Amino acid sequence: MESVFQPKIAIIGLGYVGLPLAVEFGKKFQTIGFDINGPRVQELNQGIDRTLEVNREELNEATQLTCSSNTQDIIGCDYYIVTVPTPIDQHKQPDLTPLIKASEMLGGVIAKDATVIYESTVYPGATEEDCVPILEQVSGLTFNQDFFVGYSPERINPGDKTHRLPSILKVTSGSTPEVAEKVDALYRSIITAGTYKASSIRVAEAAKVIENTQRDVNIALINELSIIFNRLGIDTLEVLEAAGTKWNFLPFRPGLVGGHCIGVDPYYLTHKAQAVGYHPEMILAGRRLNDGMGQYVVSQLVKGMLQKRIQVDQSNVLVMGLTFKENCPDLRNTKIIDIIHELKEYNINVDVVDPLCESEEAQKEYGISLTKTPEKGKYDGVILAVAHSEFKAMDISEIKALGRENHVLYDLKCVLDKSHVDMRL
Repeated sequence: MESVFQPKIAIIGLGYVGLPLAVEFGKKFQTIGFDINGPRVQELNQGIDRTLEVNREELNEATQLTCSSNTQDIIGCDYYIVTVPTPIDQHKQPDLTPLIKASEMLGGVIAKDATVIYESTVYPGATEEDCVPILEQVSGLTFNQDFFVGYSPERINPGDKTHRLPSILKVTSGSTPEVAEKVDALYRSIITAGTYKASSIRVAEAAKVIENTQRDVNIALINELSIIFNRLGIDTLEVLEAAGTKWNFLPFRPGLVGGHCIGVDPYYLTHKAQAVGYHPEMILAGRRLNDGMGQYVVSQLVKGMLQKRIQVDQSNVLVMGLTFKENCPDLRNTKIIDIIHELKEYNINVDVVDPLCESEEAQKEYGISLTKTPEKGKYDGVILAVAHSEFKAMDISEIKALGRENHVLYDLKCVLDKSHVDMRL
């Protein structure tokens, strides 16, 4: 009887994307989760995941998974899956540094017939134009002869306990038709929702980058409508609920667009578009509008305070929530920081509370000391900025008790009843 091929898999990067992937593969195949963050690896081997994406029980179920920060441990794998971040720099240009470093490292460990699969969000062409030459140069191997590549864009939604990795359909691709089939079969082994084999790596790259670009543009439209309706004295949520009774109305809501996906990915596409001589109008307009929402929120709060005859200079404002989205401890590219910086421009004293965020990380990332227990009756303004379950569970009297007798309560996420708040986005 012919034995079934059991691949050895290495996952490069054990963050929000890499860890769930490592866990699923680790339930079926010999899997090594690699990360350069030694303390992170140590914690994972003890069953602790600070991202809250995977619990101890799920880690224990991945009986064939081991985590390491030693490159020697990933030598001799059949598949290397790269899940490192792809951020933007201060000039809003793609920063491929993590991807390049990962490719350099892999060039030193891959052997003949290995396949490197990239999951990181990039512009069309990055895998073959930026990563493959590095793999070839460092390894001394020939692309599509000695080693192969694939691309299968990540679709992880941090903090989402409903849409988990196995239940999200996966787009796959490979550098040759044979490799494309192998990559597709590999993912089919863990993705219960099924896979979609794209015709090329560039198609798969483009499909991923437009997913978040589409969301960004749609949210920008709703944000602009919110600004218009505010001037007209109309409640935006009530308008959206009324319009939403039509079957084909898209249910987007206004808000801050942060995180490491929606607020970042469009810049990868616009960068590539400009490189080929096209200046994208709508995508960049949406980005500008969404990037300006923090400033808009503070201007509205200040107007509300002035209308209540509250002195703005040296006033106290509490910001409830710092992470980029609800029920998720991820601080990367959070737009709440824009609100905090803008409040300080008005010489306002700002306290920030977030039950999911570690004070040490907030200090390291943004120089912010979190307030553990906000003082009752202290605040001239309260901004409910992130819809954490802990905040939603609070009674309205508890939230109002944080403010002075005369204060402004601004509900950014439309969590509270309209009658209880002074303004909402």
